[in-house]
Parts: sequence; C-alpha cells; structure tokens
Amino acid sequence: MNPYQQKKRWKYLLLAFATIIASGSLFYTSYLVKKISGSERTRAQVWAMSMRQILNSDDNDFLQYTLAVRDSLVVPAIITDAKGEITLSRGLDTTKTYIDLPSPGKKYDPVYFKDELAYMKKQHAPIKLQILGEDNFVYYKDSALLTQLKLFPYIQLSVIAVFLLMAYTAFSSSRKSEQDQVWVGLAKETAHQLGTPISSLMAWIELMKEKFNAEDDVLVAEMENDVKRLEIVADRFSKIGSKPVLEEHAVYAVVKDFVDYFRVRVSKNISFEMSGNPHLKAGLNVPLFDWVIENLLKNAVNAIDGKGSIKVEISGNKIKNQVFIDVTDTGKGIPRSKFDTVFQPGYTTRKRGWGLGLSLTKRMIDNYHNGQIFVKDSEVGKGTTFRIILKNTRNDKQTKR
Repeated sequence: MNPYQQKKRWKYLLLAFATIIASGSLFYTSYLVKKISGSERTRAQVWAMSMRQILNSDDNDFLQYTLAVRDSLVVPAIITDAKGEITLSRGLDTTKTYIDLPSPGKKYDPVYFKDELAYMKKQHAPIKLQILGEDNFVYYKDSALLTQLKLFPYIQLSVIAVFLLMAYTAFSSSRKSEQDQVWVGLAKETAHQLGTPISSLMAWIELMKEKFNAEDDVLVAEMENDVKRLEIVADRFSKIGSKPVLEEHAVYAVVKDFVDYFRVRVSKNISFEMSGNPHLKAGLNVPLFDWVIENLLKNAVNAIDGKGSIKVEISGNKIKNQVFIDVTDTGKGIPRSKFDTVFQPGYTTRKRGWGLGLSLTKRMIDNYHNGQIFVKDSEVGKGTTFRIILKNTRNDKQTKR
C-alpha cells in the first residue's frame, strides 16, 4: 500500500470515529429528551388535574394545596373547551396572555394564542379532562429547557466541526509549508551536487574529441547530448522555490525537440507520433516544461507492456485563448476512480518508484505555468490521454491589439 492510500485510509478511520462520537452524542441527547419529555407530559397531566380540582372544588383548604401544586408546574399550556375556544393558559408570554378581558388595562392577543395553540397541537396529543361536567382539552408545548436541550447537540457538533476544520487547515498549511521548505532545500542541494560531475564530464568529452579525433563521432555526440541534458536537469532543480521566468515559445517546436531526444532512448517497440498546429504559442519555461513532457512520456512508456504507441497532439481553442497538449498512449489505462489520485504524491502502480512524477508535473503546470493538467480520457486495457491546457499568448496579444 502506497503512502497516499495509507493516508486516505487513516482519513476514513478518523471520519468513522468522528461519526461514532457524533452518533453517540445524538443518541444520548435523544434519550435525555425522551425522558424529560415524558416528565413534562406527567407535569402537564398533574397541572390539568389540579385545574380540574380548583374549578370543581369548594374546599378552601384543599383549594390552597391544589393552587400550590398548580403553580409549581411551569410547562406552557392552554385549555380549550369542546368548541376549541381558549379558556385558560399557563406559562406563555406575559405581555400577550391576559385572557380575563373584563379586567381594566389587560390585553388579549388572539393571533398569538391561535399560533401558540396550533404549535402545541403539532407537538403533543391533548390531555382530556372534565370541568363542571363538560369536556375540556389541555394542550402544552416543550419547555424552554427541553427545546434548548434538543438543539444543544447540533450546536455542539457544529462548533466542534468548525474547530476541527480550522485545526486541520492550520495543520495542513503548516505541514505543506514544511514540505515545501524540505523540497526546495533538497532540490537546490541536488543541483549543487550535480554541478561538479557535470563540469568534469564536459571536460572529459572535449579531451576525448581532441585525443581521438572524434569530433564527428555519433556516440560522442549522443554522449554530449546526455551531458547537456544533465545540465538542464540541474538547472531545473535550481529553479525550484523561485518563480520561473516564462517566455513566449512555439509549443509544437518545444515539445517536438524533446520527443526527438526521448524517442531514441526507449525501446524501438514503442513508436512516437507528433501532430497538430505548429503556430500556437504559450508562455513557457523550457527546462521545466521539458520536465513536464518527460514525466508524461515516461509514464506512458511504463504503462505500455511490450509493443505500443505514444501520440502527442497540439491543438487550441481560439475562443478561450487556450493551447491543448494531449499525450495519448496505448498502455494499460487508469480506472476512472483514480483520475485524481494519480496526481497525489506517493501514488504509483510500480514496485519501484516514489510516485512523484505526475505530482511534480501537476505542480509545475499549475503553479509555474498557470495552466491545468488532468486525465482527459482513459480505459483500462486500451490506454490513457493526459491533457495540458496553457494560455495562448499569441491570441492574447492579437486580442489586445
């Protein structure tokens, strides 16, 4: 299992653990809500019975006791008669719940009572009681405490989620910054270490030409090309960490130069084909862009088992001012579920390899060339097409004119 898959598995495990905690919190809160809700219904029933005793009893001593019991119950409630008319209320808004209309200076808001009654009917079934020989109904709603308890777990989980998200973002940003510093330091040290042997090799080649009169020798020429390529590689690493300078180049010519260099260094069972518009231009840093094409071609070669072909096509979109570079191979293909994963650091299907090629490629296109790279199309067993999108600088200049 590669590092990216391990990281992904840990994310799923942490997500499952967080889900268990959230579910446990919601379950326990739901349990408490049911318990308190049952308790409040009991209190509402006791309040209803006390009101019945108050209205039906003439015993003053018993009446005082019943009033004390009634006043200890604070569940908001409304009593209606058989016709649905409100006769009494308890625990509602004191500025709107005065129902004894004959008293001077008191108000009664029928709209408020109608809304509260409708809400109570939705929340709980009514309690039926007999008052003075007639049927009456007690409606009640959850207390403020119970309402708050119902909302508490969602507020709690939301706060925890926001905190975890902020912590994860800060941690990821810090870790990415550290990784960037390590990557930049390693790249520059590599460029520095390559400098001395490359200079020595160049000197040895010149000495070989003079001593053996090998100015026109094909093998020596190819050796010299490889040393120059090493110079380019060292130059690539030295540019990491700083914003590279982009210059306008014909994309077809730049890509073709590298394809011609690359094709003679791989198996003859793999054929190469170049096609497209030779006039499309884009802002490129050639050493870094060669690295991009190199990674894509190497990836294509590794995907081909035995005999196959690699096609590179340059095209454009005049309306959007874009240049397209499509690299298509006849290799083993990529499952659709892995289209994004292939660009993650550490992802590789080979036994040997660090899984950094496509990750670096995406970084160089996205960050250094202000472009895009993605898997345009792929089918397992038939092949893959990677697409690079760059800005067409030539069309951009024509537009400005």
